[in-house]
Amino acid sequence: MEVKEIKVGIGDLNIASPPDKLITLGLGSCVGIALLDNINKIAGLAHIMLPDSNGFTNQNNPMKFADKAIPMLVEKLKQSGADSKYLKAKIAGGASMFSFPDKNPVMDIGARNGAAVKKVLQEMRIPILAEDLGGNSGRTMIVESDTMKVYIRTVGREIKEL
Repeated sequence: MEVKEIKVGIGDLNIASPPDKLITLGLGSCVGIALLDNINKIAGLAHIMLPDSNGFTNQNNPMKFADKAIPMLVEKLKQSGADSKYLKAKIAGGASMFSFPDKNPVMDIGARNGAAVKKVLQEMRIPILAEDLGGNSGRTMIVESDTMKVYIRTVGREIKEL
């Protein structure tokens, strides 16, 4: 059976069933959220770029916000046969891609994205099995729906299982 590689762009989300893979590139300050239902063998991946939608009047793409994308991904997974009680998360990204001289935490969008993703997952009672957050390097995230394994390729490093 041919394996499809489903690309998930910035501010996007998608789901996959075996044997297909989900892949997202360019996780700098953005965060990739893999949601896995190992019982029903369905996986989802979202690539968020902002922590929350509050204060944004232009919300024509809600998938770029952590507070909107994660519930949307859960709903899409459930519509395709996942059970929310079996969902587990693996998250990566949230790097500090730029250094600001004043170290203002408001400017560290990567850290804010990571914190927002964790908060939403906690509120939705989805346990985080593994994370690869922070640093200052970009990442690629690959989700295998047949094995439910998540791999991270960090710039200048070996690929590793998350």
